[in-house]
Amino acid sequence: MSRRSHHVAVLVLDGAKPLDVGIPAQVFSNRPGMPYEVRVCGAAPGLVTGGDGLSYHVAEGLAALEHADTIFIPGYREPATTEPPAAIVGALLAAHERGTRLAAISTGAFALAATGLLNGKRATTHWHYTRALAERHPLVRVDENVLFVDEGDVLTSAGAASGIDLCLHLVRRDHGVGLSNQVARRLVAAPYRSGGQAQYVPRSVPEPLGDVFASTREWALAHLAEPLTLEALARNARVSTRTFSRRFVEDTGYTPMQWVLRARVDLARELLERTDLGVEEIADRVGLGTGANLRLHFQRILGTSPTEYRHTFSA
Repeated sequence: MSRRSHHVAVLVLDGAKPLDVGIPAQVFSNRPGMPYEVRVCGAAPGLVTGGDGLSYHVAEGLAALEHADTIFIPGYREPATTEPPAAIVGALLAAHERGTRLAAISTGAFALAATGLLNGKRATTHWHYTRALAERHPLVRVDENVLFVDEGDVLTSAGAASGIDLCLHLVRRDHGVGLSNQVARRLVAAPYRSGGQAQYVPRSVPEPLGDVFASTREWALAHLAEPLTLEALARNARVSTRTFSRRFVEDTGYTPMQWVLRARVDLARELLERTDLGVEEIADRVGLGTGANLRLHFQRILGTSPTEYRHTFSA
């Protein structure tokens, strides 16, 4: 191989998730035409207890990080309640000081954030943990709507499959689109996915009965095709518009009309997945009026288009 191999280390922490470990190990595996060499290591050589009933036997400890050009930190269990060992944090900081690139997959962002290297920078993690990451590391600018974030020498990705997006992005960044597409074909993966992780979050409505204004939200869900105003919602709830707005935000985190818009987009998602209806007809059925309006809100909320969403999720 004429060009120097780029050394990738995959750092397996206690509770590591199997898919998160396997993705960079597979993508960057040394094979003909691939200018990478990958090594899997842990805090020390030997057995590492993993998540999902699996364990890992790693041949190398933190010394493997000393020669790495890129270090991947896979996601691990219970990230919001456990701190990475000081030796791990110290090794990551030392590697970064040497110019090593650090990339976290999913909840690996918590270990990367523990170094302080994400302070003042954008980062993401699995949608289930974005709020916990923001609370535990308030100086990190957590973005819950993206598949990955590239801050140059520190990168983070959302849930496990987003690790593929991040790895392909790094191959593109290092060696161009041609090699990245070749790797994507080998993985049978999309070379580039549009949108953000918001499109993968489970539907947030309807909420369980018993919540504040739950019956009004259920009523709204059954009447999304109709004009829904704040006044109509408050009238259904039998309170003033001011009281309705205040208590609605306290309960859901959204204003009533923000919630209605997201409910309409959610219904549009379901219709795109399960029917062959055109964009214009779907827009009319969910109360968004026109296909242009649906596309606008789809792009703003989900970061993708109705057509791309249907292509990804249609049965």
